[in-house]
Amino acid sequence: MSELSTNLRADFALVVPAYNEAPVIPELVRELRAAFERHRLEGEVLLVDDGSTDGTADLALAEGAEWPALRVLRHRRNRGKTEAMVTAARATERSVLIVFDADLQHSPDEIPRFLDRLAEGWDIVCGRKVGAYDKQAVSSVYNRLSRQLFDVPASDLNSMKAFRTEILREIPLRHDWHRFFVVLAHDRGFSVSEIEIELHPRRAGTSKYTGLWRVVVGMMDLLSVWFLLVFSRKPLLLFGTAGAGLAGLGLLIGLVALYLRFVHELGFRPILTLVLLLVTVGVTLVGFGLLAEMVAQLRQEVDELRDRRRTRTPT
Repeated sequence: MSELSTNLRADFALVVPAYNEAPVIPELVRELRAAFERHRLEGEVLLVDDGSTDGTADLALAEGAEWPALRVLRHRRNRGKTEAMVTAARATERSVLIVFDADLQHSPDEIPRFLDRLAEGWDIVCGRKVGAYDKQAVSSVYNRLSRQLFDVPASDLNSMKAFRTEILREIPLRHDWHRFFVVLAHDRGFSVSEIEIELHPRRAGTSKYTGLWRVVVGMMDLLSVWFLLVFSRKPLLLFGTAGAGLAGLGLLIGLVALYLRFVHELGFRPILTLVLLLVTVGVTLVGFGLLAEMVAQLRQEVDELRDRRRTRTPT
């Protein structure tokens, strides 16, 4: 074991988002504690109670009363997995975070494997689930689309993962964007690796990510992130191209209409209306693109200022 790997075993925080997971919490805390002792891990466990109404936090505190590595953080209401990750990052000084689901579908014995891979120099290590599960078809389609759109070197973006805490502090995440954390980090230049991890059946409780609506939300978020990464830096590329195309089409149709009117003495008022509509919408889109370019420039300046403040050494 390398010296860096040994250091990481004491310099990490295990983030466990939990929402109404009372049936599995006592077993979860016992197995995490046993794994920490078995592998001589000295990190901390941050269980984020995400507005549970079934006593999840109290059960965790009772079961881990004599385990100083466990801390329970609370949200007053259910906010989501993304917010749980952000809350944990703000509450710890450890250099590495490992996101671990409370349902015990992954073994705590996987934790050292993630730390060892990070010690090789990677910024993010994703777990690729091995085994059958209920949402495999939907998940495989989502992951395949993500790889094609974003060219991310990971085949499973929504599983157990480990990463350097600084990444989450640098990248602002919107609600439910934990699914795109790896995508956004990779776009910023952080390195990504992947290891296979066994998937176990859920022992108790029910999944919080089911239903057709979740699929719709996921696809809309996917489109939003794609737009953000592709066009946020050069919005005129989208709006200007579309606007110029519509305005050009309007002018072309206008020339055809003039030709028909003065050469063949044929007039058709709806054509004139179409020309006005196309030119108006086209010019509007170009103007919108120019405004968006100014917003993008301001965003770039703010990001550069933030980076300078982050890297500035204290005097």
